Amino acid sequence: MFDGFREGTARLGEAEVYYRTGGSGPPLLLLHGYPQTHHAWHKVAPALAKRFTLVLPDLRGYGRSRGPAPDEARDPDHLAYSKRVMAADMVVLMEGLGHKRFALAGHDRGGRVGYRLCLDHPERVTKFAALDIIPTLENWERMNADNAIATYHWPFLAVPAPVPERLIGSDPDFYFSHLLERWAVYRDRLDPAAVREYLRQFHDPYVIAATCEDYRAGAGIDRRQDAEDRAAGRKIACPVLVLWARGYLGPKASSPADIWRGWANEVSEVALDCGHFVVEEEPEQAASALLDFFS
Repeated sequence: MFDGFREGTARLGEAEVYYRTGGSGPPLLLLHGYPQTHHAWHKVAPALAKRFTLVLPDLRGYGRSRGPAPDEARDPDHLAYSKRVMAADMVVLMEGLGHKRFALAGHDRGGRVGYRLCLDHPERVTKFAALDIIPTLENWERMNADNAIATYHWPFLAVPAPVPERLIGSDPDFYFSHLLERWAVYRDRLDPAAVREYLRQFHDPYVIAATCEDYRAGAGIDRRQDAEDRAAGRKIACPVLVLWARGYLGPKASSPADIWRGWANEVSEVALDCGHFVVEEEPEQAASALLDFFS
């Protein structure tokens, strides 16, 4: 999937982050979401690599990357999987590769790491593309009855251990397939090789636990840190592209760009007619939008 890319593993304090890098030009960091790995970018990477030096990591706890073993007694606030800590991973990774300033695109959970990186390290990011998300705090504040059913995985994965771990681990193939069916409009456009990579990680109890920790942090410390930034009037300083899927949010959904304008000074948007996995379901249009924005 990534011909010409090289692989590496970076030791970043308590985390070990696997990544691929390739292409030429200004640096562009691409962060995947749940329940995926860096393979999510494989359809758009060839086009982007012609213009940019790409860095594609697995977030800590996902794929081949590792963070601390989840431990409620040692880390009751789930700080080890907070987006602030994950963003710091990316800063150290990029600087270690020689990239002190870089462009950034993040899908799903990777988008949450991305906007936290923009807020905590504004001097690092030249442009940021948020793919099919709104900020974590905003999502929780909109959790009415309808949204709770549509996005039940947010509270489910945040339930204290070991409930979601045991339930997912009892039949990871069923749970993973269920997520894809719920979130993809064009399920057949997901490459079977990539899907196998995503599923493989959910046969590892560590990954199941770590990804639950990601959502527990989202329900607690991430939400509180978002609230602190909003109360302080802190905004993302760089230009932001909101690339979103009409098929995932539904025909009556309003543009998420309206929400992002409360968090960033300069916001543009592109909407695609597909499901949540935008760079896999509509790779040509997604790559075009990203190239236009970052160029």
